Amino acid sequence: MNEKLITVTSPLLPDLDEFIPMLTDIWNRKWLTNNGYYHKELEKALAEYLGVKYISLFTNGTLPLITALQALHISGEVITTPYSFVATTHSIWWNGLKPVFVDVDEKTGNIDPEKIEAAITPHTTAIMPVHVYGTPCNMKRIQEIADIYGLKIIYDAAHAFGVKVNGKSVLNAGDMSTLSFHATKVYNTIEGGALVCHDEATKKRIDYLKNFGFAGETTVVAPGINSKMDEIRAAYGLLNLKQVDSAIARRKTVAEKYRSALKDIQGIRVLEDIEGVRHNYSYFPIFIDEKAYGISRDDLYAKLKEHNIYGRRYFYPLISTFSAYKGLESANRKNLPIAHKLADQVLCLPMFAGLNEDDVERVIDVVSK
Repeated sequence: MNEKLITVTSPLLPDLDEFIPMLTDIWNRKWLTNNGYYHKELEKALAEYLGVKYISLFTNGTLPLITALQALHISGEVITTPYSFVATTHSIWWNGLKPVFVDVDEKTGNIDPEKIEAAITPHTTAIMPVHVYGTPCNMKRIQEIADIYGLKIIYDAAHAFGVKVNGKSVLNAGDMSTLSFHATKVYNTIEGGALVCHDEATKKRIDYLKNFGFAGETTVVAPGINSKMDEIRAAYGLLNLKQVDSAIARRKTVAEKYRSALKDIQGIRVLEDIEGVRHNYSYFPIFIDEKAYGISRDDLYAKLKEHNIYGRRYFYPLISTFSAYKGLESANRKNLPIAHKLADQVLCLPMFAGLNEDDVERVIDVVSK
């Protein structure tokens, strides 16, 4: 096969000429982890860029989810979505809690607020929605429901780096929001993540929990875990933050080209930009109606592979179909018709800042034919 390989994503890489002096500085400081200089600088820089008051860095994007549930003392049942990456529900399970799945909105893939109330029981203490593909949830309605029933809200914002609604960061919604800085994301620290909260006392508790529960040299206040970000990845993150705006701008150009070329093809649905939302173009999902398009989503997925183009069926299968969760009453397929429909139709096309015009045209050409 002579065609160049095109994958669904490619990481944002910093300038090596800038990174090497930072590595030398870390070496000279002899402080590799445990809240070092670059760790502190990245927390400050991210808080300013994202428009949040308090942010705590983590070594990956799963541990902030686990820690958020602990920091808020969540118990019993947590209402969430089956249409997400498995880490969302795994974090609930790891805390000994019961995930309760509700269906999603067909237009966005986000949790459907109008399905939440029916899932609330005396054991429900929290809601964990996901800003799917970086598209903001209906945060206003979710907050109204949480206020009525006295529930906490933890947003899985793994896809929502830099996303704003009417100029305000989505990360300020709810009680906490988590981020992923995995290499596949719009902004990355190779591996990494963060937890956003709204007051100093909560941040202090989070920082205890991510460092084994230590509140001092000899004092442990909680059964915490080791989930700190090291200095090397913090420095890498500081450099990547310099170029993330240009990367988002380039992603927008790619998204607009895809959308313009594909939106009128029978049997293909694309997501439109929402007025007032600053999107980050984390992914570019299309949804395939087999009858109207002529072939199935899986057939198109295979067809792209034949041309060395690797998309991703994201999110397929649903979390609720995995062996750990399929026995839950809320995982019954009849309760989740829209989520199953989207999972069976979705295909994310390659989307990253380094995707050139020729590559985009190759993808469009295969999908169009």
